[in-house]
Amino acid sequence: MTSNIKIKKINTEISSIIIDEQKTYNSLSFQNLNDLQKAFKKLDADKKVKVIILEGAGKGFSAGHNLKEVRGLNKKEKYQKLFNLCSKLMIQIVEGRKPVIAKVHGAAFAAGCQLVASCDLAYSTNDTLFATPGVNIGLFCSTPMVAVSRKINRKPMMKMLLTGEAIKANYAKEIGLINDCYSKSKLNGEVLKVAKTIASKSNLTIKIGKQAFYKQLEMPLKKAYAYTSKMMTINMMAMDAKEGISAFLEKRKPNWKNK
Repeated sequence: MTSNIKIKKINTEISSIIIDEQKTYNSLSFQNLNDLQKAFKKLDADKKVKVIILEGAGKGFSAGHNLKEVRGLNKKEKYQKLFNLCSKLMIQIVEGRKPVIAKVHGAAFAAGCQLVASCDLAYSTNDTLFATPGVNIGLFCSTPMVAVSRKINRKPMMKMLLTGEAIKANYAKEIGLINDCYSKSKLNGEVLKVAKTIASKSNLTIKIGKQAFYKQLEMPLKKAYAYTSKMMTINMMAMDAKEGISAFLEKRKPNWKNK
């Protein structure tokens, strides 16, 4: 079976994962979810790759679950398996060692919107639409809201969930679902600029920081400080922290060893 998930190497440090099943608007079917997981695992394990970009081929990013496939499942166990698999992919993106940037165009709906929210950063074209429209088909977007509600505030989230209406890119930026939006001709260049900036840092430091960021979010204040103080200490013991501080004090460019 050929995979709809393609990995494209942009340079030695940046790779792109492309969902390419245009006939289903890059739906998150069982196969695509499994293949996405494999692609993320592969790039996460690749020592040279420092940043991952996630995008959709064709007209847009992703319409979410494949409804034809969903309709044919018919058994409780099969539904559970699909939603568990989807959740596993989202957690994998969050817990992965590499920063993931969503590059979005067209539409990101339901689980596709969840995918955007699960990425560390997200940029889109000015005309991109985002929605959690499950309520329109009698299936509340309960799993997508886990990712989206951790990125935006409750009132705009509830409006998206209760009305099922799509929001435009500039509003998605305003509420914090995406970092920024650009014209179609500018999007790629802007995403690459951010990816290259991140790739120029110590990837050991980025790995420690990404993990700590998501973990502390779920903790009460005192626990979060105790945990991050421990993480800062672990980070400080790394060669790269010592090199970075020396380079700053000596007014030179750091030479990262990623150790």
